[in-house]
Amino acid sequence: MDSVYSINIERAVLSSVLFNPEEIEDILGIISAKDFYLPAHQKIFAVMEQLHHDDMPIDEEFIRKRVNSKDVDDSILIEILSANPITNTLAYVREIKDGSIKRELASLATKIKKVAIEDDVPAAQAVDTIQNELYKITTDSASSELKDIHVISNDTLDYIKKMKEMGNKHLIGETTGFYNLDKKTTGFNGGDLVIIAARPAMGKTALVLNTALRNVEAGRGVIVFSLEMPAEQLMLRMLAAKTSIPLQNLRKGDLDDQQWSTLTGAFNDLSQKKLFVDDGGSININQLRARVRKLAQKEENKISMIIIDYLQLMQGTGGKDRHLEVSEISRGLKMLARELKIPVIALSQLNRGLENRPDKRPMLSDLRESGAIEQDADIIMFVYRDDVYKERDEARKEKEAKDKGEEYKSTFLNKPIEEAEIIIGKQRNGPIGTVKLDFHKQLTKFVDKEHTGSAPIETIYESVADVQKETMIDMPDILN
Repeated sequence: MDSVYSINIERAVLSSVLFNPEEIEDILGIISAKDFYLPAHQKIFAVMEQLHHDDMPIDEEFIRKRVNSKDVDDSILIEILSANPITNTLAYVREIKDGSIKRELASLATKIKKVAIEDDVPAAQAVDTIQNELYKITTDSASSELKDIHVISNDTLDYIKKMKEMGNKHLIGETTGFYNLDKKTTGFNGGDLVIIAARPAMGKTALVLNTALRNVEAGRGVIVFSLEMPAEQLMLRMLAAKTSIPLQNLRKGDLDDQQWSTLTGAFNDLSQKKLFVDDGGSININQLRARVRKLAQKEENKISMIIIDYLQLMQGTGGKDRHLEVSEISRGLKMLARELKIPVIALSQLNRGLENRPDKRPMLSDLRESGAIEQDADIIMFVYRDDVYKERDEARKEKEAKDKGEEYKSTFLNKPIEEAEIIIGKQRNGPIGTVKLDFHKQLTKFVDKEHTGSAPIETIYESVADVQKETMIDMPDILN
């Protein structure tokens, strides 16, 4: 066990912080208190970290005031104070981190045996549990400590200060792709499960692809699980929205010289972006998590958003009632969003029952297998276009008249641009309400009504991290 920890190295690092407090900034980027083996060293480093956070001196006097003598014997402090100075502190810090990871792996080995042999769980569930634990170790995201009110208060205050420094901008998370929707939601935030639901032909896939396009154009990494549509069809829709070339023209290759030039430019631009598509058409929550973790582990991928089209096509892990399977899927997606600290957007079907209502605008109760989805989701949005129903109603009346041998002149005007409503039926951290967009049918593209187009990328992202330009596209599969 000595190979996974060294009391002398831990003591040397703590001594280095005492004599050179400015080093703690770099050290905190590598280790935390839990990485120390000796409990007393954990307590001392935690006090040093808190003193640094409070802009207080990190010295013997202040440490003695804050450390509990029951937890830290005075002789341990004396040994730290009398330790020989070290020059390459970060090399010692990495040794502590290395030992910490090895101890966690040793603990995981014990857990693997328990899950695989002792626990009565299906193999798929056991694999997922082990993958999850290993992912936490490799990303250093595991945390089993309770937070006291002091820590929570400081974290909350830091968050408020950060928002103030951003100039009270309306966009905090990843852009929805639409200025007015960003204002209503502050964007899709890390840890959010977002459900976008609609009846067929309303444009829910088009809406979410518009969102994906705006994010990849801004250098974000986006993963799309397309369970219904091949990757090439998704790409055609994105190209129609990006180039303003009608989708039907792209499908037929019916392009003039100018359109070919525009299309070439769009391909050249998208080839520098990060879009990952899995169009296998069959996947369960465990497989989805494994594939996402594989991509997210690579920092250069900068995954900022996951899209699933659509939730009801996902498979269960077997042997469960469908409502329980959907509950497992929605809960799994929510936990994945929290684990990776990015938004997960899942499209969803609606029950046919709303078709029988005079007002066919969706509501929460229209969600298919709605109980679990409604509970887990942070945001639920519905896509509604009234003209879809008007056109269907006119076609029905015309057919009925024809069957009776009567003449019927339809007053419906099939417009190239229709008004669409994005109805926010639930928002855990914000208001509900409706945002109106224009839907360009030939381009399968939604646009803000008050703008000639969506807000410029520079405006959308002025309140978030710098946009990364050097990215690349990976179509159509995210795993071989």
